[in-house]
Amino acid sequence: MEVPEFVPDLTAALDRRLERVDEDLATNYPGDATTRQPIHTVYVPGDLFTADTIAQWGGQAIDLLDRFAPDAAALAAAVGVSGDEVAPVYDRIREKLRSNPIEDFRVDFEDGYGRRSDDVEDEHLGAAIAALRTSLDRPDRPLLWGIRFKCFEAPTRARGVRTLAVFIAAMADRASDGLTLTLPKVTSVEQVEAMVEACDRIEDEMDLPRGTITFEIQVETAQAIMAGSGAAPLAPMIRAGEGRVTSLHYGTFDYSAGLGIAAAYQSADHPAADHAKNVMQVSTAQTGVRMSDGSTNVVAFGDADQAHATWKLHYDLVERSLVRGIYQGWDMHPGHLPTRYLANYLFFRRAMPDACKRLSAYMAKTAGDVMDEPATARMLAMALLRGVHCGAIDEHEVREASGLTLDQLLELTR
Repeated sequence: MEVPEFVPDLTAALDRRLERVDEDLATNYPGDATTRQPIHTVYVPGDLFTADTIAQWGGQAIDLLDRFAPDAAALAAAVGVSGDEVAPVYDRIREKLRSNPIEDFRVDFEDGYGRRSDDVEDEHLGAAIAALRTSLDRPDRPLLWGIRFKCFEAPTRARGVRTLAVFIAAMADRASDGLTLTLPKVTSVEQVEAMVEACDRIEDEMDLPRGTITFEIQVETAQAIMAGSGAAPLAPMIRAGEGRVTSLHYGTFDYSAGLGIAAAYQSADHPAADHAKNVMQVSTAQTGVRMSDGSTNVVAFGDADQAHATWKLHYDLVERSLVRGIYQGWDMHPGHLPTRYLANYLFFRRAMPDACKRLSAYMAKTAGDVMDEPATARMLAMALLRGVHCGAIDEHEVREASGLTLDQLLELTR
């Protein structure tokens, strides 16, 4: 085939025209993060957190299982799934609750803590720091940890900065060991820019490498979804973070209240919540920034009927998020942990057989029931990696079913 002589010149001209666009795409859309993502975040008020809190949450969750779902059949009946599906993971869930009950933890000095005098918050902050340092040296420590400090709106800005600076100063030697901060109630790109300035200054003062401090943006205001100009500001917020933004976290109840939704209808599956999370999902896609769903505030565990109803509600909400491609949420009570792990374990175990079969065919370039493209193969590999990361499936199960190692799966995700 003869190629016209002008093609090289045309290609060079287009390269020049698109150079900045190419650079922007490579910088701002590097692809999805492939490191382990925690499946949930737990917030505990700063005045209530102790070195034993994480183990206590796991113990309380096991106690609730002992009382209201002492075997796989009972737990399956509570959430309305097959006992045959729950049986293989029931003991796995109990072991997870014993050994590593919380994957992502925040000591909360914002809404869960409230407004206190500076002296009182300083005292609680100091005690929480000491307790957290002890917790991080225990086997059941969370993967990620940190604080949620008060927002950068004018009335709480000074207290938020004070808590942030004191905390980082005290934890600077552990900053590369899973530290993550939550910036709440963000209403403007400028607040994200202010957080970046704060991080820069704190790193300089603490002699920390640039970029050590990262943070999540909590999306819980209408202004974070639509600015006064009519623009959607989340993508500009991520860019304003200059690589420090790790995740967007949806705040169910503040966001719902801000839209005027009556308290009885404020939930993670409300249409207004879905709209906000759709915007979050599009804004984070292929940026390497993750997102997290919100929570349910139903924590009724007074008797078996209440416990089963709470577990059913929570299980359905977690599964709903997983189906929609949201792999992290927020748990408010130890009783939420069993169904958080149950929903994740069943979701990824259900996905494993088909994913293994399709990836095996894809790698062998053989015909199958579905003709997968590289992007689909990437998502099939991600599903298996997520399943292994959260404990739903084991590496040897994946290898036996697909012939692929974790390294090969990781390569497919790139």
